[in-house]
Amino acid sequence: MINKNVLVSGGAGYIGSHTILALLDKDYKITVIDDMSTGSEQTKRYLESLGVEFILGNINEIDRVKSIIKEKNIETVLNFAGSIIVGESVENPVKYYENNFSNTLLFLKACLDENIKRFVFSSTASIYGDANNEPVTETSKVAPMNPYAESKLMVEKALADVKIAHPDFNYGILRYFNVAGADHKGRVGQMSKDATHLIKVSTQKALKKRDSLEIFGTDYPTFDGTCIRDYIHISDLAQAHVNLVEYMEKNEKSNLFNCGYGDGFSVKQVISELESIIGESLNAKESPRRAGDPVSIVANNAKIKTELGWKPKHNNLTEIITSALEWEKTL
Repeated sequence: MINKNVLVSGGAGYIGSHTILALLDKDYKITVIDDMSTGSEQTKRYLESLGVEFILGNINEIDRVKSIIKEKNIETVLNFAGSIIVGESVENPVKYYENNFSNTLLFLKACLDENIKRFVFSSTASIYGDANNEPVTETSKVAPMNPYAESKLMVEKALADVKIAHPDFNYGILRYFNVAGADHKGRVGQMSKDATHLIKVSTQKALKKRDSLEIFGTDYPTFDGTCIRDYIHISDLAQAHVNLVEYMEKNEKSNLFNCGYGDGFSVKQVISELESIIGESLNAKESPRRAGDPVSIVANNAKIKTELGWKPKHNNLTEIITSALEWEKTL
């Protein structure tokens, strides 16, 4: 019988909280460790009302993590803890190498000490760097352009080395493309007050929560001069984590997967779509490029569909933006 006790780090955050809802739908019992440095108290309270246990702590506290794993009889760990803002990583690389790499290694050490069987890691498509408008596969060349992406790739490499040294340990990696949108039932969503993600900040501008909206770079070698990204609905990403956990339970092996739709949209296209939804102009301001931004990143998602049986249900830019807008109205 499968042990359904799961430890989630960063469960009060955007992606962690949606994944917890998807895991609860499959009757997993969830314990969360979160230092709440960026997590949402509102999200935490809601998940607690569903029976999720929250423990205040950092993943770098090895003895604390080990005691949780023992006490809760954990066999599967999902790691969402970390820092995620590209621009900030360029300005403060030490923070990113510490939070995303060093702390994850300490977390991993605690898991290995307690014989964790399955470790799911949230990585990023940013590790591919500039993809020259070609959909990237899991075997495409990696070329991180910023410390955020580099710190994630370092963990990926560490996991592969750990697997060699510990054959009974298995890891699963999801390389996220651009995550957006919110739970359709309005239960959780993106809470960050200092968000830098395009769809989040655009909906804030649409609702007059921001004075301005900037397009960072209009001279990229794309059809309209702005960056192109593969936007994936958060609920589909959450389901991909459930599929990955179930795959690892069944197959007991390690693997990595791109998690995107395979469709690219430019910054201007996203803004135009939101303007159509609200029926007015957002008066976006054209600004210079941001450091560390690749031109285009779009997924080849054949592997995750074939091997995990992942069937996205929300592959529609209008739906993604509308769900984000509806969530933003509640805040």
